[in-house]
Amino acid sequence: MKTQKFLLTEQEMPRQWYNIMADLPTPMEPPLHPGTGQPCGPEDLAPIFPMNLIEQEVSTQRWIDIPEEILDKYAIWRPSPLFRARNLEKALDTPARIYFKNEGVSPAGSHKPNTALAQAYYNKVAGTKKITTETGAGQWGSSLAMCCAFFGIECKVFMVKISYNQKPYRRMMMETWGANCTASPSTETRAGRSILEKDPDSPGSLGMAISEAVEEAVADENTKYALGSVLNHVMIHQSIIGLEAMKQMEMAGDYPDVIIGSAGGGSNFAGLSFPFARDKINGKQIDIIAVEPTSCPTLTRGPFAYDFGDTVQMTPLLPMYTLGHNFVPAPIHAGGLRYHGMSPLVSQLVLDGIIRPEAIHQMETFKAGLTFARSEGYISAPECNHAVAMAIREALKAKEEGKEKVILFNWSGHGLVDMASYESYFRGNLADHDLPQEQIDIALKDLENLPKPRQGK
Repeated sequence: MKTQKFLLTEQEMPRQWYNIMADLPTPMEPPLHPGTGQPCGPEDLAPIFPMNLIEQEVSTQRWIDIPEEILDKYAIWRPSPLFRARNLEKALDTPARIYFKNEGVSPAGSHKPNTALAQAYYNKVAGTKKITTETGAGQWGSSLAMCCAFFGIECKVFMVKISYNQKPYRRMMMETWGANCTASPSTETRAGRSILEKDPDSPGSLGMAISEAVEEAVADENTKYALGSVLNHVMIHQSIIGLEAMKQMEMAGDYPDVIIGSAGGGSNFAGLSFPFARDKINGKQIDIIAVEPTSCPTLTRGPFAYDFGDTVQMTPLLPMYTLGHNFVPAPIHAGGLRYHGMSPLVSQLVLDGIIRPEAIHQMETFKAGLTFARSEGYISAPECNHAVAMAIREALKAKEEGKEKVILFNWSGHGLVDMASYESYFRGNLADHDLPQEQIDIALKDLENLPKPRQGK
């Protein structure tokens, strides 16, 4: 059966990003200053981010023009292709029609350059000389390293230690693009040293790496911090995925009944789903599923609360689903999904019933990845396998029900530098992680004295 590929021309690439802040059913609660507990103003974020990105962060403008300089470099890999996964459909013997948006075609191999490019550009315009950041699996760090190289900005990456050790080739990618990559927690910052004093063998977490990156950024007026997920401006930049997919689904003569994306901080999931979520807000019947690991079940087992984005409590308090800023997830191979919090925008849409979360065990995701690779050919990153696994679940459900269904998922990145995780799977060295409720309860104690949002459970 012939593979169907739906391609847009460079001229058909969207010229604007979409900002779902303009269409939220319920207004979001504001971020709070970490010291005063009062709503943050733009000036409170200025030590961390350039003002042009802060303006996007707080914007309620529905459409935001993409600068020509960004469009020129997007054209290196965008528009990305949409495929109908006919071979996967055949392997599953399902009546469902399965489509996937291939974001692995970027030079860094994932969706992350969509915002890395924008953030590097806006920092360059603002006069930033150096950008610090954190990374889990390394997809964000390598993407930012590449985009900083495009604009001549120095890049420093704090990489979660367990991923630094598991994924050396991602570190090498960062170094190839000129970045300095350090395992976190490190001895280079006060935050890192304080964490290591308590736990010298800490595997690290994204919250810890964020603390280190923010500390280094605020110490130098020529340095700013960049975040690869969670924040509103990141979701805006990633919307190009869903905007392209809408045009491509129209080319295919289809419209999704189910939209799926893996969710750690929320960026690739939001990038595909938010343009369609606008349709759902306006009355379309769509099942939009955010998929997370059972070992880091932020949306499925965490409360909606105000919490810090980092371990050492330097960032603003964000209204989001969280497992607590001191929560340290199990060292699963899907390092990009090992974050204690979730995008406030994704969180708000879960509260409003626009999105539903699901959690999947590690072993099911790798099994799904093999099914996908052996039918469609593409080897998925471990994070991406969560979306693949949920797409397979939904396709098999359609088979059981004997119903046609259109499934669209975001194939957010390839796994060609994650093959050590597949080797561990083949050798029987991976296992599912059942997270004890007591571990969550302990981490959530840190939230007891923090301000409480008006909404939530």
